[in-house]
Amino acid sequence: MEDGAGDREVVDRLAAYGLEVEATPGEGGGTAYLLRGRTYAYRHLIKAEGGLWEPEAARWRIADATRLAALAKRLAEAPSGLAEAAQPFEATPVKHYHGHRARLRERFMKATPEALADYELLELLLFFSIHRRDTKPIAKDMIARFGGLGGVLGADPEQYRDCFGLDPGRVEEGDRRRPVYEDDLRFTQVLLKAVHEFLRRVLREEVRERPVIGSWSALMDYLKVAMSHEPREHFRILFLDRKNILIGDEVQSRGTVDHTPLYPREVVKRALELGASAIIMVHNHPSGDPTPSKADIDMTRQVVQALAAVDITVHDHVVIGKNRHASFRSLRLI
Repeated sequence: MEDGAGDREVVDRLAAYGLEVEATPGEGGGTAYLLRGRTYAYRHLIKAEGGLWEPEAARWRIADATRLAALAKRLAEAPSGLAEAAQPFEATPVKHYHGHRARLRERFMKATPEALADYELLELLLFFSIHRRDTKPIAKDMIARFGGLGGVLGADPEQYRDCFGLDPGRVEEGDRRRPVYEDDLRFTQVLLKAVHEFLRRVLREEVRERPVIGSWSALMDYLKVAMSHEPREHFRILFLDRKNILIGDEVQSRGTVDHTPLYPREVVKRALELGASAIIMVHNHPSGDPTPSKADIDMTRQVVQALAAVDITVHDHVVIGKNRHASFRSLRLI
């Protein structure tokens, strides 16, 4: 700011609220001011003093020193606890979701987690990636589009785009909201895929270092999380030692929506490299129906025959559908 004592006092007062001030040339030769720092908590006050949000630079612009001083005064007179549950001032219309995040967090912490509906649990998670919008309609849209929480976590991250208002019919390229929505999308993609991977690894721990055959239920839980919502077929091989302990869990191939290739000699080669004594074959059916096809049956018999020649057993071939699975062993196809 300019060097006046009054101006320095305003800067110091704003700094106490976590706001950083930088002077910049204004329109018509005057001085404007840029605000960074903890601006989100005080956005209603900044807007009330004519603040303009510049999304590309992630900052607010205040037109002159008079408005900046008025902002400092508003902050001093405002009630505490503004952050994300801030009550709007006269210049800002009341939104139905003001305070909603705090209320939902309180319900989650004070009640049992099971008390929240699926969309509320997803909404709670989205608080950490979406900071400027109501997350409830986004959470509901995602669950409706992908068929449930599992579908949301397993979806291709690019499929989240339509739920964030980024299709051309809703937000044009020049719309000032677009950079904000793009940030929301990127953070959500990272968050939800990290949660999915976290869940997959937790469930894999349940079948690691213990006999897989004796942990069949835990194994199916793991495979469903890892594969049931994949949009394309892929083939996974579980390699086991002589005690049926898991020593390798590898995706061997990825294919189309209704086919993925698997080459018996490649399976044999990899099993020998790992020193496996047995394997479990697994692949998914994106259609949701786990019923083995004739091609599945023929290919399985070829793999069984190739591995038998090197004294390696095929315990089972499991086909994962949306809500159920099929076992070749149970169907007496092996």
